[in-house]
Amino acid sequence: MHQRRAPEPDRPAAHNPLVRPYAMTGGRTRPRYQLAIEALVSTTADPARLQGQLPEHQRICRLCIEIKSVAEISALLSIPLGVARILVADLAEAGLVAIHQPGGDEAAGGQPDVTLLERVLSGLRKL
Repeated sequence: MHQRRAPEPDRPAAHNPLVRPYAMTGGRTRPRYQLAIEALVSTTADPARLQGQLPEHQRICRLCIEIKSVAEISALLSIPLGVARILVADLAEAGLVAIHQPGGDEAAGGQPDVTLLERVLSGLRKL
């Protein structure tokens, strides 16, 4: 006779790998504005303001206490890049993160910073 195991309690959606990306983004497939994968994101919110935010938003804000690129956020949180872009854009609109869009360094002839490119490459390798 085989014993049946009790069903596992429901886990939060943010930690469930079966959560569909559209569930995290409210069905949206594009961010409200264009967001480069190498754009840098930093948290501007007081931790008290994070109460009541979606778990995914809270995770991004905690992660971006130290500046991260959108590609790094995607890789470190194991979420699709498109989903990361939408969630980061939502946070920026709410004033919870600052986005630093890439721009060419005038001294380097308009080319992006090498350090930034290395960080983006590292984030992409983690995908």
